[in-house]
Amino acid sequence: MRTITIRELHQETGRWVRQASSGEVHVTDRGRLIAKIVPAAQPPSKPYFANPRYTPAFLRYRKSLRGGTDATNIVSQDRDREIP
Repeated sequence: MRTITIRELHQETGRWVRQASSGEVHVTDRGRLIAKIVPAAQPPSKPYFANPRYTPAFLRYRKSLRGGTDATNIVSQDRDREIP
């Protein structure tokens, strides 16, 4: 963890942001902590929705579900409609 002043942050913002990738950088103003620059979290290796978990109610009714109207058709029809 490194502590810098707000003046140092203004003068070399890019440097301190890059340095935050290796650990937190604390920013002070007149000796008081006012901000922390922390490293970004790594994105998960697997997307959240890769293995969905379905509720029992959804699984019961899944077979009876059918596709609906395409939203593109609805929007196109609405655009083509003449206004009285």
